[in-house]
Parts: sequence; structure tokens; C-alpha cells
Amino acid sequence: MLEGMRVGFAVTGSFCTHRASLQAMEDLVKQGVDVYPILSYNSSEMSTRFMANTELIERSIAISGHEPICTIKDAEPIGPKKLFDAVVIVPCTGNTLAKLANSITDTPVLMAAKSHLRNNRPLILAVSTNDGLSGSAKNIGLLLSMKNYYFVPFGQDDCVRKPFSLVADFGLLGETLSAALAGKQLQPVLLPGK
Repeated sequence: MLEGMRVGFAVTGSFCTHRASLQAMEDLVKQGVDVYPILSYNSSEMSTRFMANTELIERSIAISGHEPICTIKDAEPIGPKKLFDAVVIVPCTGNTLAKLANSITDTPVLMAAKSHLRNNRPLILAVSTNDGLSGSAKNIGLLLSMKNYYFVPFGQDDCVRKPFSLVADFGLLGETLSAALAGKQLQPVLLPGK
């Protein structure tokens, strides 16, 4: 069902999940999806102990065959040109959730989302945030109720050491995308914690 789909694959700053994000990108490509990377400023400009920004950029290009979109200016035409069938944000940080919930557009990823949503097409969020059950909970709740927003199923990743942390099961991205393209939220949204 996904073969031939054009998908914007946006990456935000949950740096510890960047390797898993690249694996999710690769999995979509293996399913025949034409993937276009979109990187937040932090993802494209900041190297961390988890991955150098240059590695993220180079691997995104190698997997997708496309140069990543790294500026607001380059993300703006996504909507007017109807470039994508869907946009996914993998990972979607608490900061990004808050900005989406409040219509703030100050990064390439947020511009891509705003521009894409104008076409009444799905935006899929793969949450990864340490405050999902505290500060970000209200934003998750708000976005769950908004039209054209879909969530990759998520749960607590370490309920003992990080009791407020939530992370999506990136392995369910393809199924979530298929459901979203049919106008449905993949269920269950809440997964058992670890």
C-alpha cells in the first residue's frame, strides 16, 4: 500500500533516537516509499555524543537519494506544490509537540508540517520526549484531537528511571502511515511500558 508514496521524513532533536530514526527511514524506503529528509536546525547543525550532524545528513542522503531540506525557505513550498502524500516527524520532541499545538513555525520541520497540513493530508508524529507524562501531556492530548494528526503508538520507555518519558515504537511507522493515509489512527495508541 505504501509503494510509490512520497513522504517527507522530518527529524527533530531527540538525538538519542537518531539511529532508530534512520532505521525507520530505511524501512520505509524498503517498502517502496520515496522519502525526502527534512531536518530541524538542531538536527542539521548540532553534533552530539550520539551522532555527528554530518553523519545524519550523509546517511539521510544515502538512504533516501535526496538532499535534506534544512531551511524554512526550502520547506515552505511543500504545501503549495503538494509535494508529499504524508509527512512524518521521527522523532517528535516535546518542544516540537508544543510548537505544533500552538501553531509556532520557527524551524524547517515546523514549516514543513504547517505547509503540508494546508492540503488536508496526514501528519504522523513519533513521540520521543522525557516529559510526555508531565509538561508535554497536554500537547499530546490536544494534537490527538486535531484533524490530520496521527501518532505512531507510544509508551513509557523506562517507567522506573524515567517515569514521565514516552517514546514511540518506530517499528510501527509503516503501519501507522498506512492507516493515516486511509484516515485512521493505528490502534492501540498506548503501548505497555517497559
